[in-house]
Amino acid sequence: MSTSQSVYRTTGLLLILESVLLFVPIIVLGKAIDWPASLNQPAKIVLPLIVEQSQPVLIGYFTYLIYSVLFYPISLLTVQILKSKSRNNIYLNLAIGFGIASMVCRTLGIIRWLAPMPILAEIYVQPSTSEASRAAIDVVYQALNQYGGSIGEVLGVSLFTTVWLIVVSMTIIKDRTLPRWLGLFGLVSSILLTTQLVELFGIDTGSFIAVSVSVFQAWFLAMGITCLLRSFRYRYHAQTTLQR
Repeated sequence: MSTSQSVYRTTGLLLILESVLLFVPIIVLGKAIDWPASLNQPAKIVLPLIVEQSQPVLIGYFTYLIYSVLFYPISLLTVQILKSKSRNNIYLNLAIGFGIASMVCRTLGIIRWLAPMPILAEIYVQPSTSEASRAAIDVVYQALNQYGGSIGEVLGVSLFTTVWLIVVSMTIIKDRTLPRWLGLFGLVSSILLTTQLVELFGIDTGSFIAVSVSVFQAWFLAMGITCLLRSFRYRYHAQTTLQR
C-alpha cells in the first residue's frame, strides 16, 4: 500500500467515524438528560438527573470525549493530504496548531461532566444537604458550566475549529487537492460555526447550535467518503501499474 493510499484511507475512515460518533452522545444524553437543552437548565434540574442517569451520562460524555480527542489526528492527517500540493503553505502549519488547541479546549470542556459535576450532583441530592449548601452548589455549578462551555464550545469549536476549517477549505479551493465543492462546503460550515462566538457576549444561540454542528458533521462525512474513494483510486492505479 502506497503512502498516499494509506493516508487517504486512514483519514477517510477517521472522518467517517467522527461524522457518526457524535450521534452517540446526542442519542444517549438526549434521552437521559435532554441534552443539549439541559446545558442551559439550572442545577436543581440537571444535578438530580446526573445522579439518576449516572451510567448514560458517563457513556455519553465519555464518547463525546473520544470524539473530541479524535479531532486532532483528523486535523493532522487532513493537513498532511493537503500538503501534497502545498508543502510550503505556512497556514497549513498553523492549522495543525489550531487543531491541537481545539482538541485541548474541547476535552477540558467535557471533563467538567465526568469529574466535578457528578460530585456536586451527589452532594446536592443528599437529604442532609442544607438549602444554603444547595445554593452554594448552584453557584459553583453555574460557574463551572459557563467556564467549561466557554472553553469547549466557544473556544474549542467556534474559534479554533473554525480557523482550522477555514484554512483547510481555502487550501482545497486554491490547490484543488480535493474537489473544490468540499472547500466551498467547508466555508459555509465555518460561517455557521462562528455564530456560536456570540455566546461570549451572553447571547443564547439556542437550537441554531444544532444546525451548525449538523452541517459540520455532514462535511466530515463528505470529506471521509471522498478520501476513501481517492484511496481506492490510488489502489487501482497501483494495481494497473504492476500489471503492466
